[in-house]
Amino acid sequence: MILLEVENRGVFDALSNHFASGREKGKFDHVNARICDFDGCIYHLYSPEGARDRLELSFEIAFYDQLERHGASDKLKAVYGQFLKKVGKTIVLSFPLAAIPENFEELARDAARLKRNCFAAVFEKYFQAQASGNQIQRAVIHFREGESVYVEAKSDRVTVIFSTTFREKDDIVVGGVFLQEFKEGRRASATAPQVLFSTKEPPSELRGTDARSGEDVGYITFVLLPRHFADGTREKTIDLIHTFRNYLHYHIKCSKAYINSRMRNKASDFLKVLNRARPEAEAKKRVGS
Repeated sequence: MILLEVENRGVFDALSNHFASGREKGKFDHVNARICDFDGCIYHLYSPEGARDRLELSFEIAFYDQLERHGASDKLKAVYGQFLKKVGKTIVLSFPLAAIPENFEELARDAARLKRNCFAAVFEKYFQAQASGNQIQRAVIHFREGESVYVEAKSDRVTVIFSTTFREKDDIVVGGVFLQEFKEGRRASATAPQVLFSTKEPPSELRGTDARSGEDVGYITFVLLPRHFADGTREKTIDLIHTFRNYLHYHIKCSKAYINSRMRNKASDFLKVLNRARPEAEAKKRVGS
């Protein structure tokens, strides 16, 4: 299985190159680049009003208002400090050339993790609530059309439930096989979180809510225990859990592509066999005639 990168690689590479070039030349090169991310989010790296002494990076995230309710703005201010120019559905980071540090790759990596840090505010809030024993309302983030993530803190755990849409019937079958690996992984490691998978109907925790039902709907539940979000593991857990929906669909597509390639190869082999399978009698008849 392949883990998706937490940061946007395109943003990281572009910023790293421009930071290096700017420090070397004493001015930034002109840039106007749009870089797509998952869930309809878009990065825009540009030179504001043609300025050569600063770069700006905007990030469009349509569902930011849902994240802001759980402290996303405070999280971004804590991470980006002086570089944060604007928060909202369009987040803007401004990078003056004079403020670019010598170790600029760390700054570029943080900027490429804008989406991750927006989601991190939600998970950190509920991890803290569980640790302190506070009862707070379940978080519901509608991050794609027809798809959501639900986060709830309980007395002994935090549950994270992803609802996802399978656009093709065979995606459900392939996805079920893929998620079976998570159950097998828990047998191999007792410390792994419990993973539950259901289709058509929402799990019992979401009954009575606006959770969708249907033939193409699936629900994946992660049961996170305190050891999964302790101080030493919290950041890694957030890195992995917030990319899970894209991770799942990426592997479904890879699995289908692999199956199709094997089928094409096998069909090609069968055609070669059929082309060689000419009856001898027919061959002699042709020779005699």
